[in-house]
Amino acid sequence: MSTFAKPENALKRAEELMNVGQKQAALQALHDLITSKRYRAWQKTLERIMFKYIELCVDMRKGRFAKDGLIQYRIVCQQVNVSSLEEVIKYFLHLSSEKAEKAQAQASAELSLDIEDLEAENQPEDLMLSYVSGEKGKERSDRELVTPWFKFLWETYRTVLEILRNNSKLEALYAMTAHRAFQFCLQYKRTTEFRRLCEILRNHLINLNKYRDQRDRPDLTLPESLQLYLDTRFEQLKVATELELWQEAFRSVEDIHGLMMMVKKSPKPQMMAIYYAKLTKIFWVSNSNLFHAYAWYKLFNLQKSYNKNLTQKDLQLMASSVLLATISVLPYDHKYGASHLELEMEKDRNIRMANLLGFTLDPRKDAREVLSRSALLSDIVAKGVMTYVAPEVKDIYGLLETEFHPLELASKVQPLLSKLSKNSDKLSSASPVPEVLLEQYIPALETLTTLRVMQQASQVYQTMKIETLSKMIPFFDFATVEKHALDAIKYNFVQAKIDHLKGVVQFGSQDLESDKIRNHLTILAKRLNKAISLIAPPLAEKPPVSYAALSSAVEKEHKKLLARKVLIERRKEEQERLMIEMEREEETKRIKQQKLSEEAEQKRLAAESAKREEARIRKEIEEKEIEEARMLLAEAERRKGKKGKKAVIDGDVKVTKQSLMEEALNEQQRERQEFERKLQKLAKTMDHLERARREEETPLIDAAFKKRQEDDAVFFQHQQLLAIDQGRQQHVADLAEKNRLIRMLEDKNQFQEQVMSRRQDEFVKLKRERDERVAELRLIRKQEIERRRKMECYRRQEEVRLVKLREEEAARKRIEEENKKREEAERKAKLDEIAAKQRQREMELEERDRLAKGTLMPQTRSDEPKPGKYVSPLLRKKLAGDAAPAASTEREVAVDRWSSRTEDRAPVSVEERRPAPFRPRVVDDDRQVSGSADRYMPPRSRYEPPRGGTDSSSGAGFNSKYEPPRGGDGPPAAPSARYEPPGRASSGRYEPPVSRDSKDSFDTLRGRPDGGARPRAFSERWGRN
Repeated sequence: MSTFAKPENALKRAEELMNVGQKQAALQALHDLITSKRYRAWQKTLERIMFKYIELCVDMRKGRFAKDGLIQYRIVCQQVNVSSLEEVIKYFLHLSSEKAEKAQAQASAELSLDIEDLEAENQPEDLMLSYVSGEKGKERSDRELVTPWFKFLWETYRTVLEILRNNSKLEALYAMTAHRAFQFCLQYKRTTEFRRLCEILRNHLINLNKYRDQRDRPDLTLPESLQLYLDTRFEQLKVATELELWQEAFRSVEDIHGLMMMVKKSPKPQMMAIYYAKLTKIFWVSNSNLFHAYAWYKLFNLQKSYNKNLTQKDLQLMASSVLLATISVLPYDHKYGASHLELEMEKDRNIRMANLLGFTLDPRKDAREVLSRSALLSDIVAKGVMTYVAPEVKDIYGLLETEFHPLELASKVQPLLSKLSKNSDKLSSASPVPEVLLEQYIPALETLTTLRVMQQASQVYQTMKIETLSKMIPFFDFATVEKHALDAIKYNFVQAKIDHLKGVVQFGSQDLESDKIRNHLTILAKRLNKAISLIAPPLAEKPPVSYAALSSAVEKEHKKLLARKVLIERRKEEQERLMIEMEREEETKRIKQQKLSEEAEQKRLAAESAKREEARIRKEIEEKEIEEARMLLAEAERRKGKKGKKAVIDGDVKVTKQSLMEEALNEQQRERQEFERKLQKLAKTMDHLERARREEETPLIDAAFKKRQEDDAVFFQHQQLLAIDQGRQQHVADLAEKNRLIRMLEDKNQFQEQVMSRRQDEFVKLKRERDERVAELRLIRKQEIERRRKMECYRRQEEVRLVKLREEEAARKRIEEENKKREEAERKAKLDEIAAKQRQREMELEERDRLAKGTLMPQTRSDEPKPGKYVSPLLRKKLAGDAAPAASTEREVAVDRWSSRTEDRAPVSVEERRPAPFRPRVVDDDRQVSGSADRYMPPRSRYEPPRGGTDSSSGAGFNSKYEPPRGGDGPPAAPSARYEPPGRASSGRYEPPVSRDSKDSFDTLRGRPDGGARPRAFSERWGRN
C-alpha cells in the first residue's frame, strides 16, 4: 500500500504512471489514498483526485473500484460538502453514458442487446463457442465491443442508486438517476433489468420505512421529497406500460397507492389522471372489465372537474369510453355457485382493487354489491355522464339496456357497432390519454348482444329453432353462440336447453306473475306513453326571462374578463421566463463550447500519449508472442515425444505462434474425433442393453396396472356409498333446522315493521330540518348577491368619477404646457430678432472700418513698388502719417457713404461694395516716398486713427489730434482743426467734418492742390451709391 505525505503527490504519481501506460498501478495508488484513514477531512484536492479516479475506473471498466471509492468519498464529504459528491457522481454517469454511446456509434449498425441478462457472467458454452467457432464477422465484433460498455453502464446506474439511497441531501440526484435508468431500459428494451430496477427501488423504500432512526433519512412528509418519490414511481409506471410489463405496471400502481396511504395526501390532479389512465390499460389487458370501467369513470370525473383545457370532443370520447366499458361487462356474476374459499378470495381481491381505485369498502359487506355493473350504470346516469356521450353510443346503450327487441336487436346493433371505429380519434394534448379506441369494445358488445337476444327470446318464446336463432345473431356462428349460451346457463342468467337431436332451443317456462313478465309490461306501458306524447305533444309555454338568469349572465361575463386578465398576466410571466431561459441557455452554450475546446486539447494530448503507449505495447506483444511460440514449440515436442512421434520442423522455415496454434488445433480436432467415435460405440451398446431390459419388464408392468385398476374400482364404490349416506344425513338435519326456524318468521316480520316505521319518522324529521336549512341558506345567499350588486354599482360610479377627474386634470395640465410653450416661442423669437439686429449692426461697423482702412491707403505713386509685394500691418502708422493730406478725401467718401445709407435706394451688389485694392508703399527714413527703394522699413510708432477738431458736434472721446503727413521734403503741417466724428448735415445726408487744411495738405501730397484728381475707383463707387 502506497503512502503519500500530501494528496497532491498521489495525484502526480498517478499521472506519471498513466503517461507510461500503467493505468492499473495508477488506479491502485489512488484507491489506496481514497480508502486511507489519514485523509478523512475534505479538501479540493480530494475532489480532483476523485475525478481522475473515476476516469480510470471508466476507462478500465472497474465498477467495483468505482463503488468503493464513491462510498469512501461519501463518508468524507457527507457532512461538509455534499455538492462535491453530487458533481463526482454526475461526472461518473456522464463518462459511462458517453463511453457506451461512443461504442455504439463505432458499430456498423444499430445493434440490439440480445443477451438475456446484463449481470450474468459468460457461460462455459459461450466461451467454448467463441473459441471453436470460426465466426469473426463484423456484427459479432461490434457486439463484443458494445455489450461490455452497456453492462458497465447498467452497473453504474446500480452503483449510484445504492450510494444515494436514503440520503435526504441528494434526493434530486437519486430521482434523476432512476429516471435515466428507466430511459435506458426503455430505449434498449431491457425487461429483465427493468424488473430488477423496480425491485431495487422498492427495497430502498421498504428500508426507508423500516429504519427510521437514520441521520440523513429522507422525510416523506415534506412536499418536495414526496413529489420526487411520486415522480419516480409515475415514470416507472409509464415505462412499464410502454414495455408491456403489465405485472410490473400493477406493482408500480400498488407502490404509488402505498405512498399515498403512507403520507395521507393525494397527489396533484395531473398525476392522478396519469394514474387512472394507466389503470385502464392494466385492467383491460387483465380482462377485468368491471374495474376497467370504474377506472375510466374515475378518470372522466377527475378530468371534467380539474382539467379546463379539454375540448368538447375530448369529453365526448371519454364519456363514450366510460359507457362502452361499463356495458361491456357481462351482466351475470361469474362466482355464482362458487365455494366459500373462492368467494372469500374474490372478496379480498375486490377490496384490494377498490382501494386502488379510491373506493373505501366495509370488509363486512359484500363488495360485489358496491362495485357492480348495475351500480356503475346508475352512477353514470345520475351524475349526468350521458349528456356527453356520442349519439351512436347512446343508441347502443338504449338497445342493449332499456329497449326490448328480441327479433331485431342484433340487426339494429350491428350497424351501430360498425360506426364505433369511425368515432375513434386522438385526444388533445391536455388529456392524459393520447388516443381513445372505441373499436376495442366491439367483441364484448357482440357477446352482450348475443346474451340479450337469448334473454329477451326466453321471455317470449318457449321453443326456437337453432337456424332461426343463428339468423337472429349475425355476429357469430352457432358454435360460438352455444358457448356463450352455456356460460349464461351455467351462471343462471338464462334458463334454456339446447336439443341438437330436434334442432331446437328450449327456454324455461315463465309464470304470469314473474318479475320478467311484470318488467316487460312496464316497458310496454312506458313506450305507449311515449307514443302518445309524440302523437299529441303538450303545448310548451315560453318561459319568462328571469332576473336571476340575467344576473348570472353578467356574473359569467365578469368572470370571463377576470380570467382573460389573469391569462394575459400569465402570458407575460411566461414570456419573461422564456427570455430568462434563453439567456441561461446562451450562457450554458458558451460554457459548453469552452469545455469542448478544453476537452479537444485534452483529447489531443491523450491521443499522442496513447500513440506512444500503443507502440510500446505492440513491441511488448511481439516479444511476448515470440516467447509463447517458443514455449508452444517445446510443449508440442514434449507431447509428441510421449506418443512416440517426433516433431518435424524444417530449419529453413521460421516457427511462429500462429503455425504452432494451428498445429495444436489440428491435434485437438483429431483427438475430439477419436473421442466421438468411442462415444458412438458406447451409445450403441447402451441402446441394445436398454431395449433388452424393456422387453423383459413389459409383462410385469401390465400385470401391476391391472391390479391397480381393480383396487381403484373397489375404492370408488366404497367412497360413493359413503357420500350418499352423508348426503341423506345432511338433508334430514337441514329439514329439522328449517322446521325449528320457521316459528320465528312472524316475530321477525313484526320487528322489521317496527324498525321501518321508526326510521320513516326519523327520515321525515331530518328532511323537514334540511328543507328549513336550505331555505335559510337561500335567503342568505340572495341577500349576499344583492349586497354585491350594490357594491359593484357603487364601485363603477366611483371609477367613472375618478376617470372624469383624471381627464380634467390632464386637460388643464395640457393647456398650461401649451401656454408655456407658446410664451417660450415668442420670447425666443424676440431674442432671435434682437440678436439678428445686433449682428447686422456689427456687420455694418465692420464694413465701415474695412472701407475706412482701404481709403486711407495711397492709391498711386510714381515710384511705388511692384504689385504683389507684402507690407506688414505694423507699417500702417507710418503710412497713415504719409497719407494725412488725403484725410479730407476720406471724410468726403465717408460722408457720401453714410449719407447714402440713410436714403432709400437700391441695394448695392457685393462687387460694388468691395473696397479698392491695397497697394503697399516703401517709405524711407525721412518719411518720403521712394519708388526705387525696395527695402522694408518698420514703422517708428503705432498707428493712430485720425481725430477731429474742437467742434461741439464732434464725437467725444477722441482726445488726440490728427497729424497729417508733411508735403514735399519739409516737416508735416500743423493741423488747423481737430478731427470730428461723422454727423448729419442739414440736408439729411451724413456729412463728416473735413478740415480744409487737412484736405489741402492731402492734395499737396498727391500733387493735386485742387483736389480734383480723386482716384477713379472711389469716385465711381461712391457716385453709384
